[in-house]
Amino acid sequence: MSQHKTIGFIGLGVMGEPICRNLVNKSGARVIAFDLAPEPLARLKSDGAAAAASVADVVGSSEILFLCLPSARHVRAVFEGDGILENIRQGQIVVDLGTSSVSQTRDFARQLQARGASWADAPIARTRQAAQDGTLSVMVGATPELYAAIEPLIRCFATDVTNCGGTGAGQVTKILNNMVLFETVNALAEAVAIAKRNGVDPALLLDTLSKGSADSFALRNHGLKAIVPGNFPERAFSTEYALKDLSYALELASDAGIKIRGAELIGQILQEAIDAGSGGAYFPVIAKYLG
Repeated sequence: MSQHKTIGFIGLGVMGEPICRNLVNKSGARVIAFDLAPEPLARLKSDGAAAAASVADVVGSSEILFLCLPSARHVRAVFEGDGILENIRQGQIVVDLGTSSVSQTRDFARQLQARGASWADAPIARTRQAAQDGTLSVMVGATPELYAAIEPLIRCFATDVTNCGGTGAGQVTKILNNMVLFETVNALAEAVAIAKRNGVDPALLLDTLSKGSADSFALRNHGLKAIVPGNFPERAFSTEYALKDLSYALELASDAGIKIRGAELIGQILQEAIDAGSGGAYFPVIAKYLG
């Protein structure tokens, strides 16, 4: 189904590995992957992917390149040096699936455009299970032409794909999605803490709220599956990553001259959890510090 003969993929972490596997299984294209960790590379190689030796190797071997990296800093690391910019060719497309800085996204897009190549921001939403099932939601920032070129491949791992506007619009939308999520999870954590102190079972509370106007994806997933059972594993969406994503929202608000007090507060709460030693734990761990 792919018009591209070879797809490159850099970043085989919690979300990247299952996304890459879906591209291997569904795209009809050759997939060449790279990660610093050998274990996911070995697993994907057994599923039919080729293993690259370096970022430069992936860029030189592919027509379209997907990035699934933890932060803007990691994206910059593969962009600079003997990386994407140095090795990009005219007509190539880079699709960034991570949540990253809007200003950096637009800067990289301009640099690639000057080389006759394209950069699309396409940050992913939903869970690791959704990545495995191919049911992610993806928010794309791209011209209509570029969106048309990449959408069929994105649908190998996503059921909801939205073109949010031009370059950077996907990042803006995803950053705001996460800001709302973090503030909602904090509200759920506070509700559970108050319920416990007043003799109401937290599971019953959230199950009941799910039948009314307080229902949300966050309640059914982060609330019932993490906060209520106290399940805050490592190698999930960590508190440190949550604070990183929130910092992008605070940056956007500052640049726009808007004071977002709720987001500023959740930033302090996330930082307190990190300072208490929960930086690597699944971010609903903030509930742990409410008693």
